[in-house]
Parts: sequence; C-alpha cells; structure tokens
Amino acid sequence: MSNQLPQYSYSDYAKFALAGAIGCGSTHSSMVPIDVVKTRIQLEPTVYNKGMVGSFRKIIAEEGAGALLTGFGPTLLGYSIQGAFKFGGYEVFKKFFIDTLGYDTAARYKNSVYIGSAAAAEFLADIALCPLEATRIRLVSQPTFANGLVGGFSRILKEEGVGSFYSGFTPILFKQIPYNIAKFLVFERASELYFSLAPPKDTLSQTSLTAINLLSGLTAGLAAAIVSQPADTLLSKVNKTSKAPGQSTVGLLFQLAKQLGFVGSFAGLPTRLVMVGTLTSLQFGIYGQLKKSLGCAPTIEIAGGGH
Repeated sequence: MSNQLPQYSYSDYAKFALAGAIGCGSTHSSMVPIDVVKTRIQLEPTVYNKGMVGSFRKIIAEEGAGALLTGFGPTLLGYSIQGAFKFGGYEVFKKFFIDTLGYDTAARYKNSVYIGSAAAAEFLADIALCPLEATRIRLVSQPTFANGLVGGFSRILKEEGVGSFYSGFTPILFKQIPYNIAKFLVFERASELYFSLAPPKDTLSQTSLTAINLLSGLTAGLAAAIVSQPADTLLSKVNKTSKAPGQSTVGLLFQLAKQLGFVGSFAGLPTRLVMVGTLTSLQFGIYGQLKKSLGCAPTIEIAGGGH
C-alpha cells in the first residue's frame, strides 16, 4: 500500500496552501459581522445581553451598520495566512508522519497522525496569525482605537512594541490547537462515516462529493467550536486587559478564568456555533473544490480502524 501513496512536489504543497488561504480567508472575512457580535458579547456580556439578534440591532442602532465590518482587514489577511499554514501544513505533516512511521503503522494509529499533523500545522499558523488577531480584537473592542488594519497595527507597534502582538499567544494556542485537532480529526472520521453510508466514492457525482465534504465540515466545526470556546473567550479578554505590574500572561489568564467561571467562559457559544459550524463547512467545501480546480495531487486517505 505504501508504494501507492502520492508523492508531493513543492508545487503540490503550494497549491494546498493556496487553496487553504482562499478557503479560510474568504470564509472568515464573510463572518466578520457575526464575529464582531460574538466578541462584543464575550467582552461586555452585561451590555450585550439580548442574544445574537438583539446585539446585532444594538450595534447597528448605536454605531451604524458599518461597525459590523470592524476588523475586516486583519481578518482577511490574518486568516488567509493562517489558512495557508493550516491546510498546507496539515498535508505536509500528515505525509511526513506516514512516511516516517510507514503506512501500516500510520493506519493503526491514524487518530494520532491526524492529531499530531493538526497540532503541528496550527502551531506554525498561530505564529503568523497572532499579530493580526490582536489587531482585530483591539479594533472590535475599542472602535475608536484606529481606522483599519494599517492604523491599528501601526499604533500597537509604535505604542506597545512587538511583544504586545503576542500577549495573546498562549491563549491563542490553547484555543486554536484544540480547535484544529477537533476540526481535522472529526472531519476525517466524519468523512469516513458518511462515505461508508454512501455508494462507492468513485461512482459519486461532484455534487455528492461536495455535499459530503460540507456535511463533514459542519460536523467538525460544531465539535471544534465547543472544544475551543473557553479559550476563545479568554483570548478576547486578554487582548483587552492590561497585566498588573510583574504579572505574567499565564497569571493573567488564571485571573481572567477565575473571574469568568465555567458558565462565563462559554459566553457567546450559540453565536460561535453558527459562525464556526458554517465557516468550517464552507472551508472544507471550498478547499475540496479548489484542490480539484488547481490540479492538486490526491489527499492521502488512511484506511483501517485507527486509535
């Protein structure tokens, strides 16, 4: 079986990265209005306490509809870069682990391969994403802070230094790595399940293949949203809260987690389920379509039960 595995070129990995960049950048930026509402609910739950629809209305009434596009620039750029690392990196690391372990061993431990590939890819993606995510959160939480991506990025850099961009790096890892593990692990296993219930894969139409990709992505997105919600709330808080003199980022995280409590850490979850479920479904749908359009080599599928 191992000698039947596709051999990827640098061009193939570049195409995977491009497809991931377009899939993540387009979907995340399309969800900016929902993300603005979700972030406001997380940061000021007593102000935005009437759910997603009520919070939409409140923001539009008080600040105008344009406020719902706050942070569009850093979202588009940041998540395009992240998507390139996330999807392209996942393919790189999955192939690396399979080549290193051998196909048969990888098949026996495929869940571990999926988890390791997703975690490693996300770590690199987060290094690239963190400065832009910090800028986005600052723009959303403080609407008068700056006018757009360049202004917000420049002001943070000038007034607070490079280190400020990574004040949320620890919580972003706590959020994004479990999120990405759930996203890819559940997608892979959900795809296996749904394809096992369908006619043979090589007899399915492109529409059917896309539909299964979308359904698998939706399943993965809902699971990933729940797993990563507490850290997502902390990330929103830590980018708005100044550390006390001598306080470490970890110390601030523990302080904020204690203040939030279990229930508070899930503030905004219904909104995020809608957002993450939808965008994850669309990401995998777009990614699958673009890989075909770009002429990518086939993605490696690991057979067997796995554990």
